[in-house]
Amino acid sequence: MNSRPYQICTNCVMDTSDTTLRFDARGWCQYCCNYHKNILPNWHPDERGLAEIAPVIDKIRKEGRGREHDCIIGISGGLDSSYVTYVAREKFGLRPLMFHCDTGWNSDLGVSNIQKMTDGLGLDLVTEVVNWEEMKDLQRAFFKSQVSFVDTPQDLALFSAMYNFAARNGFKYVITGGNNSTECVRESLEWTYFSTDTVQVRDIHRKFGSRPLKTFPTCDILKYRLYYRWLKGMRVVKMLDYVPYIKKDAIAELSEKFGWQPYPQKHYESRFTRFYESYWTPKKFGYDKRRAYLSSEILTGQLTREEALARVAKPELDEETMAREFEYVATKLGWTVAEFEAIFKGRNKTFRDYRNNKFIITLGANIFNLLGLDNRIFR
Repeated sequence: MNSRPYQICTNCVMDTSDTTLRFDARGWCQYCCNYHKNILPNWHPDERGLAEIAPVIDKIRKEGRGREHDCIIGISGGLDSSYVTYVAREKFGLRPLMFHCDTGWNSDLGVSNIQKMTDGLGLDLVTEVVNWEEMKDLQRAFFKSQVSFVDTPQDLALFSAMYNFAARNGFKYVITGGNNSTECVRESLEWTYFSTDTVQVRDIHRKFGSRPLKTFPTCDILKYRLYYRWLKGMRVVKMLDYVPYIKKDAIAELSEKFGWQPYPQKHYESRFTRFYESYWTPKKFGYDKRRAYLSSEILTGQLTREEALARVAKPELDEETMAREFEYVATKLGWTVAEFEAIFKGRNKTFRDYRNNKFIITLGANIFNLLGLDNRIFR
């Protein structure tokens, strides 16, 4: 329970529902301070950025000669992954293989948008379908654990399936839709714990799961950073940080060229994530992840603070729709509405209530940053 007096940032819409939030004398939160101190001075989505990434694009093209595809992109149907696909193919002339991980929660619109992008750009698409019974069992375990980040199983599957496939098939360059423009406010671990902490995943599944995860894709951060990156030479390119990327302009461009259709909110291409972010976390844990998404748009000049405040003042989905989604998720996971409601009313817990690898993960990240092993383009 958060016993602090309520406070909201005077510059964005982050507030003390994030219990880690701290403010300076101006009333600015640490996310705003970090943006202006560390991100903005080093972020150049203009001619400077294009000049900086040009040698990387040339390197990808050169090393991809003789291969059917010179890089791989994970696509969800969301804006970020769709737009980076467009940029990679049309603006930089790369030949990506598109990869999609189906966790069983795709929205119809998400599937449609993936098809429009791949067909419109003439790209090949590989889809890996996660074993539903294993996915369901792990998701049920996370709900029973009462931790807030119940999207861990889906996040882990999406990350792991993508990088495991890339490694198996010799892809050196992974293009992602991660970006500063819509994601410069990074959520605290209280809101979004490391989905790649397989120590925690195994502990929660051991306590609350009921079937072995024989085929469920996993890749912890150490395997990715050490084995895939340094031994297999895999590099991740956040291409959208080097080109102009304004959300409304990107939506208009994709809509006009491909018939791509937008979502009410970030990550809503997954029906599960839509339920988790619009219902589960605000109603059970008291925080609204839209605050981070909208604050990112405030900082990057795409939204006014007043507009963002108006958005978070009301739910994204109406009560009737949320009730239908509650029933849908309960039924799909094998519970009655009453059983799911009992879990919803259970005592909230955090990642600290279970075994975790937080110390090692954060230590490793700090060492990488200290040694300069994570440069701006390759990650």
